[in-house]
Amino acid sequence: MYRIARVITMLYFAFILWAIYMANIGERTIFFEFTEHIRNGDKYGHFLLFGIFTPLLIVALRFSCFTWGRLKVYKGTLYIAVFVVLEELIQMFVPRRTVALADLAASGLGVLVFTLITVYVARWIPFDVKTEEK
Repeated sequence: MYRIARVITMLYFAFILWAIYMANIGERTIFFEFTEHIRNGDKYGHFLLFGIFTPLLIVALRFSCFTWGRLKVYKGTLYIAVFVVLEELIQMFVPRRTVALADLAASGLGVLVFTLITVYVARWIPFDVKTEEK
């Protein structure tokens, strides 16, 4: 199961990288055009794009996590959060892109909501969870 999850996650990550590349070079895609027809569609896009990526990576990493005080943090969630922040900051150096805190907030909210959904679902499905003390 984890092998399949890793393949799906890698394909989804390739899709995200393609979408970022297309946005960076100013190319229009069907996805960008679709979100333009919805009020705040780009925010929903950020929410879903990174939200869906979150449980995929958590499962691909076999629910690997670490504890930070009393908080259990999935490594997949942390990796995506760092990626989201870096991707938004890199936009400062791309002429066709703009840094938007609303995009960052939508992406972060997607990561948070989908992490909580994953935590809830993981309680009902017997996964072996790897926890490291930090």
